[in-house]
Amino acid sequence: MRYLVTGNAGFIGFHVVKRLLDRGDEVVGVDMVNDYYDPALKEKRLEILASQSSDGRYLFHRFNLADRAALSGHLDNERFDRVIHLAAQAGVRYSLENPQAYVDSNIVAFTNILEFCRHRKVAHLTYASTSSVYGANTNMPFRESQDASHPLQFYAATKRANELMAHSYSHLFRLPTTGLRFFTVYGPWGRPDMALYLFTKNILEGKPIDLFNGGNHTRDFTYVADIVDGILLVSDDIAAPDPTWDSNHPDPSTSNAPYRILNIGNNNPVLLSEYVAQIEKALGMPAQKRLLPLQPGDVPATFADVSRLMASVNYKPSTPVAVGVKKFVQWYRSYHDI
Repeated sequence: MRYLVTGNAGFIGFHVVKRLLDRGDEVVGVDMVNDYYDPALKEKRLEILASQSSDGRYLFHRFNLADRAALSGHLDNERFDRVIHLAAQAGVRYSLENPQAYVDSNIVAFTNILEFCRHRKVAHLTYASTSSVYGANTNMPFRESQDASHPLQFYAATKRANELMAHSYSHLFRLPTTGLRFFTVYGPWGRPDMALYLFTKNILEGKPIDLFNGGNHTRDFTYVADIVDGILLVSDDIAAPDPTWDSNHPDPSTSNAPYRILNIGNNNPVLLSEYVAQIEKALGMPAQKRLLPLQPGDVPATFADVSRLMASVNYKPSTPVAVGVKKFVQWYRSYHDI
């Protein structure tokens, strides 16, 4: 099939495109390659993708999806079987400093993608949401049927807005959409601003690592290969109206339109302190730890109920944290020639 994958210079997008090319699909990738983190890492990912497909099955466009004219100019005559929209302004804490970046990348660009899919009659739009939308909810494990009306960061608010925007297009234009709420993705080629990369770097350099909430965060750490499995299974399984949906008792994650929201995680939360212990073990070095209080906007715990994803597409996350962390450390040492 022919895919449009946005954000393909990013961590998850890179792995998705690599897997699609491995299985023989055609891919057009789009990314603006901004400098939120070191663009050299993004350029290296793009270099690998370009070298992987010498038969014309992969094409890359560099532009900002918030620029509607650029989107039309680059993809005006293109047709796709599926769209996987992973481009976004990432990061929870950065949204405290630069909220406008989230409006441009997460709201304006998403509107342009919805319009693109609508007018190109795309069979299925799969897009990235986040576990952060659960916000102030403390009833765990998080289930898609729970309310998600109290996000604690602007980043999460923009992602929740994406879910609502997608529903309107699914309802008005019968555009099949699936939003995937990612739970703390990690693995090789991961982002330098995320905990695993930062901790590994500091431990190797003999610098202390900051453990907020005293290291007592719990996260549903999910290995990137398991995430990619889920994304492709979902993309291939086109969203359809839910025949059991009841307007008197509405489930916010399904609809009588071709719309759904699904959690995608490991279904196995791990204490941050235990995560650090696995990094220490993989590196063969102890960490110097600074125990700090909870930061503004931080969620103390995440835990995904992925039973719906398992039931709908037979999703089976299979990578234990110890294995995933070891693979990341091996990649990190190789990438940085350590």
